[in-house]
Amino acid sequence: MKELEKLQQWLDESRRAVFFGGAGVSTESGIPDFRSVDGLYNMKYDLPPETIISHTYFERDPEGFFRFYREKMLWLDAQPNPAHKKLAELEAAGHLAAVVTQNIDGLHQKAGSRRVLELHGSVHRNHCRSCHKSFDAAYVKKTQGPPRCDVCGGPVKPDVVLYEEGLDAQVIRESVNAISQADLFLIGGTSLAVYPAAGLIDYYGGNRLVLINKTPTPYDSKADLILTGPIGEILSQIQVHPV
Repeated sequence: MKELEKLQQWLDESRRAVFFGGAGVSTESGIPDFRSVDGLYNMKYDLPPETIISHTYFERDPEGFFRFYREKMLWLDAQPNPAHKKLAELEAAGHLAAVVTQNIDGLHQKAGSRRVLELHGSVHRNHCRSCHKSFDAAYVKKTQGPPRCDVCGGPVKPDVVLYEEGLDAQVIRESVNAISQADLFLIGGTSLAVYPAAGLIDYYGGNRLVLINKTPTPYDSKADLILTGPIGEILSQIQVHPV
């Protein structure tokens, strides 16, 4: 496969590659994405998922929010798949400078990646809105109703970016910096339809833009290399050679 050989060559030559990924990176770990045929957007609920995981709904109906959140967004038994593992290997070998992810599942860190920039936060970080005590995802999962702080009784909120909330400015700055300095920009498992995250692609000025996705994206015409298929399946064929 000519495309795979070219990707292998570019990764071998890279010293500052950046990976940008979306929900499709975690579907091979059994976590459903939002926009595919069998994703959360196409399941039947009383309200659209984007309404339930909005800031307004969180404040108005925390009971309903956490019912959905626990059932559909806390996949604590999920394990890293070949895509997560290969990216961690590439970082350890000196080829990959950063992972920029729209996912909130923490699987990149679980696979061993060290520099992970989480645009939409993480289910593994939760804090009391009153005293700021931190809680892990297991605490939120096991509680009944809206979770409360075991110290002061204040409401506990996941550190995930809900609809209507802004992205973390520091994470954006670090992502822009990494992408603008990348010698290879690898994008996978994302429809590139969610802004402002998808707009980060515009900060890459190089000529090694690689897209790995199961379906076409709005940026296909700008790509220097396109590989079609599940990202874990494709990356598992890459050999990692230390720098």
